[in-house]
Amino acid sequence: MILLASVQSLAQEKKALRITPYTIQSTFEKLKKEYPFISPVSPEYNEGINSREDEVYRTLGARQLKVDVYHPNEKADQPFPAVLLIHGGGWVSGSKENLRPMAQRLAQEGFVAIVVEYRLSMEAPYPAAVIDIKAALDWMRKNSSEYNLDKNKVAVLGASAGAQLATLVGVTSGFKIYEEGGCQISDEVQAILNIDGIVSFIHPEAAAEGEIAGLWLGGMRNENPSNWKEASPLEYLNENTPPAIFINSAQPRFHAGRDDMIKILNDNNIYSEVHTVPETPHSFWLMHPWFETTVSHTVDFLNKVFK
Repeated sequence: MILLASVQSLAQEKKALRITPYTIQSTFEKLKKEYPFISPVSPEYNEGINSREDEVYRTLGARQLKVDVYHPNEKADQPFPAVLLIHGGGWVSGSKENLRPMAQRLAQEGFVAIVVEYRLSMEAPYPAAVIDIKAALDWMRKNSSEYNLDKNKVAVLGASAGAQLATLVGVTSGFKIYEEGGCQISDEVQAILNIDGIVSFIHPEAAAEGEIAGLWLGGMRNENPSNWKEASPLEYLNENTPPAIFINSAQPRFHAGRDDMIKILNDNNIYSEVHTVPETPHSFWLMHPWFETTVSHTVDFLNKVFK
């Protein structure tokens, strides 16, 4: 009876919530009045990079999950460091196309950049997205020779909800709760890039997280506290946590748990950076001129960690 009541509650919650598309264009339409100087980012295909879009990395029955791969169009003696990019959208919206421009720029800078599709809340709640992303990391390493990818230099980059996912994936290498069928090679990452995403659902600073988070986590915080805690990256930090960078908006809501994470990293002598882009809204990375600032911080950090 308890399980049935929970399922019925979630079904009613889905009906009550108004899920809107989260795209580059919808973000521009939302922000342009307050920030009239902005313009939306767009994909930039050029001869300097190779593109392989909509490659299947995981098959679940009739469902195929896909990635977009961008890598330098040059021969090199050494494989390139790699970055797995995870889009945002409150775990319920968004698509990998949102981060194509970022991935293309990273490929121009000498990285293999892979943008991942994952299952959203309305299709499969937590922990499905985490399992999908870890499967993508395993797929990257299985196909490393095809893309001249360095299996020992892999970063995970996420934006908004994708940043929460990236951080969680980055601090839970080898955790059995996030395996489905077994990881054949490795889900380990060597760097975490968090673009305006929370790192805890249970931290006092995360009080603003509500129905959208509850939809993904199988109930509200008071209904399913174990999932809210389990999905909080801050709970897993230790001396083996990879180097991390935070690139934040000026909106405090999206910094939840960040300072505590930085303190733990500092206590363990793990390299980290924090950059707050002044006077910016959430989703700043999807707009010019802030896109360039985001790319600059990202590339500088990756070069310090990997090159």
